[in-house]
Amino acid sequence: MTRQPKITFIGAGSTVFMKNIIGDALQRPALKDASIALMDINPERLAESEIVAGKLARTLGSKSKITTHLNQREALDGADFVVVAFQIGGYKPATVTDFEIPKKYGLRQTIADTLGVGGIMRGLRTVPHLWSICEDMMQVCPDAILLQYVNPMAINTWAIAEKYPQIKQVGLCHSVQGTAGELARDLDIPYEEIRYRSAGINHMAFFLKFEHRQKDGSYRDLYPDLVRGYREGRFPKPSSWNPRCPNKVRYEMLTRLGYFVTESSEHFAEYTPYFIKEGREDLIEKFGIPLDEYPVRCVEQIAKWKDQAAEYRKADEIKVEQSKEYASSIMNSVWTGEPSVIYGNIRNNGCITSLPDNCAAEVPCLVDASGIQPTYIGDLPPQLTALIRTNINVQELTVAALVHENREHLYHAAMMDPHTAAELDLDQIWSMVDDLLVAHDDFLPDWARLTQQVKSA
Repeated sequence: MTRQPKITFIGAGSTVFMKNIIGDALQRPALKDASIALMDINPERLAESEIVAGKLARTLGSKSKITTHLNQREALDGADFVVVAFQIGGYKPATVTDFEIPKKYGLRQTIADTLGVGGIMRGLRTVPHLWSICEDMMQVCPDAILLQYVNPMAINTWAIAEKYPQIKQVGLCHSVQGTAGELARDLDIPYEEIRYRSAGINHMAFFLKFEHRQKDGSYRDLYPDLVRGYREGRFPKPSSWNPRCPNKVRYEMLTRLGYFVTESSEHFAEYTPYFIKEGREDLIEKFGIPLDEYPVRCVEQIAKWKDQAAEYRKADEIKVEQSKEYASSIMNSVWTGEPSVIYGNIRNNGCITSLPDNCAAEVPCLVDASGIQPTYIGDLPPQLTALIRTNINVQELTVAALVHENREHLYHAAMMDPHTAAELDLDQIWSMVDDLLVAHDDFLPDWARLTQQVKSA
């Protein structure tokens, strides 16, 4: 009898996301009867996810064995693939804190999960837990592949590579394929007819090529059409999913840099010093920048997830459509040897020669029975390299703080953040970081806790 793969899902209380990833996997013939281990620290949400996963398996005719675990190492034992999706501290209190304290200093944000003080604090809360997963993996499933869907993606990937270089890992995001779909929609071109190549870092990668396949088999560069459509006011078209988030920031940057970035305008606005400025409400209005977007989105998503989870509990069967996530494609390629190409976040190791070797790069990767193999890009255009480096500075210092348990580097990271530095002076930055460390005290490693310093004094 052929051995079935074991898929472990850490953070399985994220029922809807778990449903998408596991549903994708069970639709693939080679993974249809995989063993599924669901792990979460919340027994109630874990029980809900178990019910949903069971109905999912029945709907798809799967013989999958589904187990639930409150113990992380137990869930990981013998895993072939480890999917991670969690948010340390949750929307409340952690995300709310990441917005409200900076706002007191006049520092406004949109998403705050990748860069800036919000990204730094989220990385500080998150990386120690990812490291604990890696430590357990080294003991009970050292050959498994870690598929992590956790922000701040670049900081997490970098930190794992620094401390656990033996772990086979990839950070996964849907921004590349998602943005390609958005641009295809603006251009009224079927997504299947688009060819693109993207590279950079997570949430700041750029389409180096964006082309349309012609009837004669040749390809036409679509960048002139995108620039023309923006300048004529035809692009971006109204948002198909969130009217609060028009795509104007990215189109504006296309006209300045010559390349389109792969993460949304609401994200990009806070990775740079150009769009959110005190006293410049005209910029907020002109580019449709949705301040405090992530907290609003969290409230909406939590309500939506509750409704969906309730529907899943009542339903006898759960209909499944293939999602745009890469996880099942990776699992299938590794397990069967059938090749695929994904965009993944890995240690750069010279893939992008104009960026540091040790940073976390987002590049096209070939996946087959040999695992995840990143492709060579070479130098990025110098203007893209320069902008990306401003974000890498913050990531590098945050990782240095974590690896060396050096609290001072957290202040240095905030000091180097483009948006923070454009708005606040040094005293404000130091005081704001102090306030955030105190507020997040329960979620921090001991070395980062200001309360520990007070006690030892």
